[in-house]
Amino acid sequence: MSKRALPLLALLATPASAVSPIAEAICEPTPAMHEKLTGQFGASRTASGIRDPEQVMEVWTDAQGDWTLVVTYAHGTSCIVAMGEHWTPQIPTDPA
Repeated sequence: MSKRALPLLALLATPASAVSPIAEAICEPTPAMHEKLTGQFGASRTASGIRDPEQVMEVWTDAQGDWTLVVTYAHGTSCIVAMGEHWTPQIPTDPA
């Protein structure tokens, strides 16, 4: 497990009957979430895409390959919805 995931998982401490350590999303005001990801975890936003007019999906990665998937809502809240290790960027190849 990555060093970055341990503090985040500590926030999610639940009874032993929980199925997943990320059964519930971690949500914060967007500026606080961005500060935590950049300042505390050394991550940067490496990809983003519009899900709908109210949501943007963001991928945050760090130099060790840890990744975090964040959904940012138009009302000013961002939520971590998934995280993992070994992020590998894909470079498109020219089909020609």
